[in-house]
Amino acid sequence: MSLFESQAPRPLADRLRPDRLDVVVGQDHLLGAEGPIGRMLAKGRLASMILWGPPGCGKTTIARLLAERADLEFTPLSAVFSGVADLKKIFEAARGLRASGRGTLLFVDEIHRFNRAQQDGFLPVVEDGTITLVGATTENPSFELNAALLSRCQVFVLRRLDDAALDQLLARAAEEEGRSLPVTEDGRAALRAMADGDGRFLLNLAEEIFQAAPTAPLDTAGVAAAVYRRAPVYDKNREEHYNLISALHKSLRGSDPDAALYWLHRMLIGGEDPAYILRRLTRFAVEDVGLAEPQAVTQAIACWETYDRIGSPEGDLAISQLVLHLATAPKSNAAYKAHGAAARAAKETGSLMPPAHILNAPTKLMKQLGYGAGYAYDHDAEDGFSGQNYFPDGMERHRFYRPVERGFEREIKKRVDYFDKLRARRQAGGGDGDGDGSGDA
Repeated sequence: MSLFESQAPRPLADRLRPDRLDVVVGQDHLLGAEGPIGRMLAKGRLASMILWGPPGCGKTTIARLLAERADLEFTPLSAVFSGVADLKKIFEAARGLRASGRGTLLFVDEIHRFNRAQQDGFLPVVEDGTITLVGATTENPSFELNAALLSRCQVFVLRRLDDAALDQLLARAAEEEGRSLPVTEDGRAALRAMADGDGRFLLNLAEEIFQAAPTAPLDTAGVAAAVYRRAPVYDKNREEHYNLISALHKSLRGSDPDAALYWLHRMLIGGEDPAYILRRLTRFAVEDVGLAEPQAVTQAIACWETYDRIGSPEGDLAISQLVLHLATAPKSNAAYKAHGAAARAAKETGSLMPPAHILNAPTKLMKQLGYGAGYAYDHDAEDGFSGQNYFPDGMERHRFYRPVERGFEREIKKRVDYFDKLRARRQAGGGDGDGDGSGDA
């Protein structure tokens, strides 16, 4: 650093950047003495790794400190601004350093931005030890990185900073500034909430408040007025998108209307397409509520139509209402399971013909072949139920649908059990109520 650089003003977040691994906050599960990285360093080795975590949790800082601790040349690279030519230069320089007895830690920020071919370029230099690769990503490595690269690296999951870690950073900020942060306890809680687990963002907010120098400590409203509010971390096309819809779906399945409403609004505030949410809610109505509450799918379609007609924000209330209906409805996946079981049986049995007695016979030849012979017209049978077999000849009867003792399916179960008893009685007695087949479709 030059004389002029050392005298230039530096942001608070940069001034508070940790200079030792043991002062990094919120990642003790990895860096502590019992953590996997801590144990690795204690043994005097450092493997290539992928650091996966949200923004502001310390990925870059950890990589730099790992290089210092392992006495490696720290070479940072951003996948956003770099290409194959840059990688080749770094690999050549690393080979030269290796020949002189010094290793290189290559830190690649946003490593998921490299395409598959570029990721493959790391394989030989990681495998032969030319570089120790530390990649940082906010995206799920399982989806974004090559399997071959993942097999050569250990993946470590960094946590978003919790309130205790964020409070540590605010205390350090006050110590660095030489004065207390001018906020009330409520204002302090508001700052933590705005930061949403991002330590760098929290320190930027704190710096704004220090610079504003209010005459009295700021409460929640004062903090909101003094600093801008951060948009929630949400990417409609990536990991967070699937995490939140999963949370919504499982909260509904768990009959927790309050949690379901929370996840719904996390998605709406994050900018999710309401049509996507409505499609998933409609799916939930048939998959997880099913015939325990037959009106659930009707309510879902009605909500969808309502939203299409009035839009947001008024239509958001309709979605909330649907979420409450689904969360509090009785649940049954019996229809969903029956659907899957019947599909599997249909694939396994191939092209078995329906039994001849339930086939129509519109031609003389078909009648001569026995089509429709012996068909019992159910409306002419006792109780409107003939009890005949409708499965293919040679195929055992299957029970696909097993209604549960919840909601409306309790009534359906009574019907199914009743028909089972009638069927057993009619088949044992040779059947009764045979008609003339005049009700053929």
